[in-house]
Amino acid sequence: MRGRPNRLTIALAATTVAAVLASSCATSAPTGGGAAASRTSAPSSRPAHDAARAATTTSRPTTTTTTAAPTTTTFAPEQPGWSTLSTGPRGIAIDERTYPQTDGTQITVVRFLHDHVDYSLHVGSQDPPTGQAVIGPDSGPAIGAAEQPLLLGCFNGGFKANTGAGGFEVDGQVLMPLTSGLASLVIDTAGGGSVGAWGQDVPPPGVNVASVRQNLSPLVEGGQPSPQIDNVSAWGATLGGGAYVARSALGEDAAGDLLYAASMSAVPVDLATALIDAGAVRAMELDINPEWVQMDTAATPGGPLVAQIPGQNRPADQCEAGWTRDFVAVLSIG
Repeated sequence: MRGRPNRLTIALAATTVAAVLASSCATSAPTGGGAAASRTSAPSSRPAHDAARAATTTSRPTTTTTTAAPTTTTFAPEQPGWSTLSTGPRGIAIDERTYPQTDGTQITVVRFLHDHVDYSLHVGSQDPPTGQAVIGPDSGPAIGAAEQPLLLGCFNGGFKANTGAGGFEVDGQVLMPLTSGLASLVIDTAGGGSVGAWGQDVPPPGVNVASVRQNLSPLVEGGQPSPQIDNVSAWGATLGGGAYVARSALGEDAAGDLLYAASMSAVPVDLATALIDAGAVRAMELDINPEWVQMDTAATPGGPLVAQIPGQNRPADQCEAGWTRDFVAVLSIG
């Protein structure tokens, strides 16, 4: 993870920054399903990524002395259409936008800004099986002590290991074999994250891989939905065999930001449509069904987590208390 070896030493600094800022999966094999019905998301266009989002400016008052004036740091404002969820030392770190659906539900898209956050893949206490792997405190079923002061968010992983939906690697240890062509979240040893087809889009050239979470074939590739997008049965077994259930997905945009999309009532095309509108060029489905869809964020590093998907079942601090399933932690960087 970016700065992972130094998290213990920077935790105190991150906590101090937080205080300053505050003051101013499917559970069975992919079979079954219902008829695919499409709902229309409200159309919108995503402005170009603001490369100067974290830019700083220095002002120096006129003075006749040789004493340097304090440096003033300013951060870029919210991007139109997006609402801030979390801020860190560099400014806005996580934001969101929502896509109302015609039946009164919504797709929530949460964006993690690539130059503001790190990622850490965690195993659950029950799934996936870890065998003889050595699981460190920052990859276990609960957020570790070094991660806590930096924690900005947590979200669910993919299907259970026994569904055969793909491989799993954590901290360089392969728990389940990785499969070429499957959609994958790849976390490098510097903490950066990327999404794409394993062996094709990811890992990026020259990147040292730390962790990989695979799940099915790509939901979005080249900015287009999967050819199987309307085949609901291709995207996991649902409770009662219905089409509209809780679903989640993870994409990446051209700027390198990761985008988490979820709803407690959606079909795969709903997630793909929202992610593409939000800028995703590649995406993967994560877990489905109401027991597992989970997205929580903190306003500042180490702050209390708040649930972001309307109607999600589990408490917002599930990743801190400990979880039986794998999840991804989102950490602030300075």
